[in-house]
Amino acid sequence: MTVRCRGIRGATTCAENTREAILDATRAMLERLIEANNLHPDDIASAIFTTTPDLNAEFPAVAARGLGWLDTALLCGHEMTVPGSLPYCIRVLVHWNTERRADEVVHIYTNGAESLRPDRTR
Repeated sequence: MTVRCRGIRGATTCAENTREAILDATRAMLERLIEANNLHPDDIASAIFTTTPDLNAEFPAVAARGLGWLDTALLCGHEMTVPGSLPYCIRVLVHWNTERRADEVVHIYTNGAESLRPDRTR
């Protein structure tokens, strides 16, 4: 079977702009992504994390490092400021080397972020 780089999307929200809230929400989202897709750190090429501008107390990538993503390229940034967008939102795009087809990838949206992609919410 051919290995391809697939994108896995995830999003969640946290209750407040604190280090603990950002890390807890990010960790919970990543743990669900890991479980749903049977991810192994060696298969993850990179991950891009974004937060809405109201979250700046910590880098979400710190949670990934805590889960063992030590040799994975990680990047954090802010989402565009769009009127009416979901506040306190953390998003991730994981680039994953896998034999799975694109329609077999499980994307995770939790804690109110389901509204971003109701077609991907299970």
